[in-house]
Amino acid sequence: MPSLEKLDPKALDPERTVVVATGNAHKLEEIQAILGPVLPSMRFVALGQLGDFPEPDENGDTFLANAIIKAEAAVAETGFAAIADDSGLAVDALDGAPGVHSARYCGHHGDDAANNEKLLANLANVSDAERTARFVSVVVLIGRSGLVLSGTGTCEGAVGREGRGEHGFGYDPLFLPEDTPGRTMAELLPDEKNAISHRFHALENLIPQLEGWTTA
Repeated sequence: MPSLEKLDPKALDPERTVVVATGNAHKLEEIQAILGPVLPSMRFVALGQLGDFPEPDENGDTFLANAIIKAEAAVAETGFAAIADDSGLAVDALDGAPGVHSARYCGHHGDDAANNEKLLANLANVSDAERTARFVSVVVLIGRSGLVLSGTGTCEGAVGREGRGEHGFGYDPLFLPEDTPGRTMAELLPDEKNAISHRFHALENLIPQLEGWTTA
């Protein structure tokens, strides 16, 4: 994963800065690629570039609730407007699991390999036809005054039987989007993924609300 350049918060214009509540360079790039053309005067920076902040307790029972928790924490910690998303994989044969627990499905946070291994184990006896699933994303943008905007998106597909591809992160190597038959999400180039991803659709859902938006 590419490293994130550290930035001095005092050197940033609060009226032209949006903090992406992540330390994940891939997620920053994805959000910047999609929202940058819509908000060309704004600079998107990752929360992890501004310092080491404690992770908020994502104790919500929905993607929306967790996204709000993360965005509110980023606003409180930095004083800048913030955008956060909560996303995950919902597998029909597992009654929607891992869902909001996607990042910690294996029992601890952020271990992609262990999460994928557990998912494959739980689907070992499930036929290809019943491995339908979708990525779900809810994106929340909160201004410094507390104004909350949100967008929701999905990417339909199925869970494969082995990981393939070098791009992306999380469950991308296992997920076979309907829009790219035979190719996993991790086999797509960034521009290809951005055109179909759940986060793209959530940001697309958010974009109409951004006309005239400011960081205030």
